[in-house]
Amino acid sequence: MNIRDFMKRHRIASAVAAPAALGLAAVVAVTFAYTSSTDSKQAAPALKASVTECHDMVTISVAGRNDSPQSGTTKMLVDANGNELPASLSDDYKSEWLDPVVNAPGGSVDSNSYWAVYVSYPANLNSYEDAVNTGVANTEQVMRDISAACPNTKFAIVGYSEGADVTRRVAQEIGHQQAGADGKYGIVDPGNVAGVVILADSGRSAGDGPFIGAKDPNHPDNFGQNYQTGKDVAGGQGALQDHAGDFGALNGRIASFCSDGDLTCAAPKNISLLQLAINVGRQINADQMQNEGLNQTTGIDVAMVLGKIAGNAFADIAHNPGWWTSKETFLDVLLKVSAPDYKPNQDNPTPVAQDSIQAENMSPLAYLPQKVFNEVVGLITSNQNTIPVILSDPYNLTLGPDHTGHHFDYWHDQNPNNGKPVSSAEYAAAWLTELAKEAQAGQLNPKTLTSAPTSTTAPNVLAAARASASGTSTPTSGSTTPATTVPGTTTPPVTTPATPTTTPEAVPPATTTAPVTTTAPPVTTTPPATTTPPVTATTAPPTTTTPAR
Repeated sequence: MNIRDFMKRHRIASAVAAPAALGLAAVVAVTFAYTSSTDSKQAAPALKASVTECHDMVTISVAGRNDSPQSGTTKMLVDANGNELPASLSDDYKSEWLDPVVNAPGGSVDSNSYWAVYVSYPANLNSYEDAVNTGVANTEQVMRDISAACPNTKFAIVGYSEGADVTRRVAQEIGHQQAGADGKYGIVDPGNVAGVVILADSGRSAGDGPFIGAKDPNHPDNFGQNYQTGKDVAGGQGALQDHAGDFGALNGRIASFCSDGDLTCAAPKNISLLQLAINVGRQINADQMQNEGLNQTTGIDVAMVLGKIAGNAFADIAHNPGWWTSKETFLDVLLKVSAPDYKPNQDNPTPVAQDSIQAENMSPLAYLPQKVFNEVVGLITSNQNTIPVILSDPYNLTLGPDHTGHHFDYWHDQNPNNGKPVSSAEYAAAWLTELAKEAQAGQLNPKTLTSAPTSTTAPNVLAAARASASGTSTPTSGSTTPATTVPGTTTPPVTTPATPTTTPEAVPPATTTAPVTTTAPPVTTTPPATTTPPVTATTAPPTTTTPAR
């Protein structure tokens, strides 16, 4: 079975719904995918698998919003002592999006050599940061328990949408660990993590290519097949820059995929007001706001977050006696203190006494005209791309009805005519399959290049992709994504209640109609910023739908 048939049989599809509301956040471009599986929620919570059943390689999978196994609704793993763990085998839980990637190696290795598990976490927006932080803690717990029971097991980690944020944070923590005096690591040995796949990477830095830290920008260090012939990368940067950065010891084993127009990972610079709204949205109950709109309860929730941010801003200024003469604007301060993990006054923990302030800073009013001027200039320059993003219809650009938004590109972003023979998901499946084969053969050393780099040709990459798909079982019949009324995430959606809600049913991508062309929003760049021109994908998502049931 070739890779195209494999992807079609797995019914890569999802319903998309309109996001909801928060004042200024009506213009925020960063809204995200909703995924879930009906059949996985019917499984009897019995006959749990144990981490003591060792395998050569285990893929840790973290899916998107509302796409996570939950205790009592599906079979969960247990640790060496029989205690329930926050994870389920992919045999017991189905994800329409990640299954074709993480299950691909199963048809190419022995059944007892490879496992794919799904991490359980809230996967909601009751509090985005709480959900992601729980996902990080649960992922690390599962990896730690598997490693303790099976020290020779190698790992891959795969995340999409909200799960992509979890995956980035976990990979960064693993990669930047320091071994203890006994040579052991707090989570797992970074040398045992063979690969990390991040689909829609909200922590992506401007200019990052897909293979962060790799010796060759066209492929990971331990996989010789090239991703594409060109070196074009998505423009912009991830929406959550407070979690940007490299992966330490895991550099070279990272695949961070981002599609132009997916504003979770390719948001333009200079949208500071939108970034402020995103930071607020990460700390409120966005699910409740979406469902109920702005009422007394949700209003208090928003007011408390805004009050905390304002208080931290004034405190930060009070601890900085030179603020009035600095170029830092009040908006800069708000952006800094609105980050959910901001720690107040780290640089100046004690307020500066008035009599210790230098004479030139004693009368802030003397600097008020210049400060006001700086505020105006700063507001304009740091929001050069805010209006273009607003005018681009960011919701439809990123999500769009019938999975036409760029947040869903990763399963059909191949462009053979432009040097990209397979999609991002297909490439990831091929990579995981090769790693699983080497793990079974006892030849997998994640730090070593496993196959010599080759020139990018369609036959080479397609051969790897087809090998990854061969023998992989399809999801249970009828496990299509149900109609939904909420979008899912890599970052919390924050838009106006006026956006209409749609409830299309997911359909397999096997049936397509005329291509739909989408374009990224116009972006005004500042002189120092240079980015590679975005590539417009020629393969468009399907537009055929069936009525919601």
